[in-house]
Amino acid sequence: MNIALFPDVVVNGETIPSAVIAAEAQNHTAPKDKPGIAWRKAAQALAIRALLLQEAKRRGLTPNPAELAPSRFETEDEALIRALLDEALSIAPVTEDAVRAEWAKDADRFRSAPLWDVSHILCACDPRDEEERMAAEARAHALLARLDGDAKSFATAARESDCGSKTSGGHLGQLGPNDAVPEFEAALRTLPEGGLSPAPVLSRHGWHIIRLNATAPGQVLPYDTVRPKIAQALEKAAWARASRDFIETLAEGAQITGTSLAPI
Repeated sequence: MNIALFPDVVVNGETIPSAVIAAEAQNHTAPKDKPGIAWRKAAQALAIRALLLQEAKRRGLTPNPAELAPSRFETEDEALIRALLDEALSIAPVTEDAVRAEWAKDADRFRSAPLWDVSHILCACDPRDEEERMAAEARAHALLARLDGDAKSFATAARESDCGSKTSGGHLGQLGPNDAVPEFEAALRTLPEGGLSPAPVLSRHGWHIIRLNATAPGQVLPYDTVRPKIAQALEKAAWARASRDFIETLAEGAQITGTSLAPI
């Protein structure tokens, strides 16, 4: 990114150099061909940070860094911003009626995790080794071509798997979310019951041919079980709205050049 193309940001006379914004831009996503979007996000974030720190100092607040994890503490700036928001924001408690109304909108959203009964055939390889990866892929395609989707033929072919599950026809048992590597689970979620992955799926273990034997969808959870989760979500949403309103109020009374706080 050519920082000469982007200006410094000035917030109430405090300058945020373009080099600082460029460094912050690395923490923000944007299309590869539109680096200006990451820049604008970074400039906004730093301008908001400056506004909050200026207000905290105007109010005479002092930082008291909290311990976030063993031996890891907030920075003084983070502690100041937290203290400011604790003082400035007044969030009404979430009522029982609000929680129940949110649940009643669509109780079907709140389900236990699904379970998938899964079998697979593994053609193991180190994906970082191109020659090994290509050889294992060719072997996986050859195995897949022999399958007709029938569970019996799958179990027979699974004898050639590089996974210990080959002794049980490739059967892995019941899996839930996060029980398999991400690539495996992503492919699994696209399959109908009795379906085979249309092409081998690569993971850090090698190439998988996946069969979804059966699905047990998650059950709708009772209100008392999901109530704490809904209440927490409503509290977070209220806090986010109050924070945005507070920042907008600060921005309305500020002099800011080099960026805009309008939504990107």
